[in-house]
Amino acid sequence: MNYYAIRAIYLFEMARAWRTIWQSIASPVLSTSLYFVVFGAAIGSRMTEIDGISYGAFIIPGLLMLSLLGESISNASFGIYMPKFTGTIYEVLSAPVTAVEIVLGYVGAAATKSIILGVLILITARLFVDYQIEHPFWMVFFLVLTAITFSLFGFIIGVWADGFEKLQIIPLMIVTPLAFLGGSFYSIDMLPPFWQTVTLFNPVVYLISGFRWSFYGVSDVSVGVSLAMILVFLTACLLMIRWIFKTGYRLKS
Repeated sequence: MNYYAIRAIYLFEMARAWRTIWQSIASPVLSTSLYFVVFGAAIGSRMTEIDGISYGAFIIPGLLMLSLLGESISNASFGIYMPKFTGTIYEVLSAPVTAVEIVLGYVGAAATKSIILGVLILITARLFVDYQIEHPFWMVFFLVLTAITFSLFGFIIGVWADGFEKLQIIPLMIVTPLAFLGGSFYSIDMLPPFWQTVTLFNPVVYLISGFRWSFYGVSDVSVGVSLAMILVFLTACLLMIRWIFKTGYRLKS
């Protein structure tokens, strides 16, 4: 394992985050704070508790997951797309670096940035609402696993995209709507039976449900099912990336 190569790619990507700290860190935290003000304070003061949890505290896992998904995809996709756009990807591919080491460098940096953002959002949430974490180990596990999984997904999008506009199509048109409709601001038990069934086809429901369980011990679906869904998606992303490097899809052309 070429740890020097992994470290070089990782530090390069992390340095880019610090250079654009307002865009990478400050902006998502500010946006999430606005959600807390609007939904947690304004709307939450008019709503009853959900599953015995105050509304402001109930939406914390959903808001954190909403930011985590978007930033993980954005960081990883932009990280691998820029070398393609500038042509420096060929230097990486011709260097004595394996596909595993390349992915560890880019995805590791993207996941790290997303985890840092998640921690900052948790700290910010404390300013608006009091909350407890019943299962801190599982909370960290879900946080890290989701960041890694969607950073891998973002890496795939960055390889697939052949223009800056394509980097935003899937996050904005697919992932964000699924997150909003996946129980970020409500429990799916509040929906009519038909829409509860429809909502179960939304994969983000399982992410948010498992993450909320780690906070409050309540969930819309089984925690085991939530974990299994994340692992299935993680495996699918790994297999796709393996195929990309094996075939050179949009890397060597």
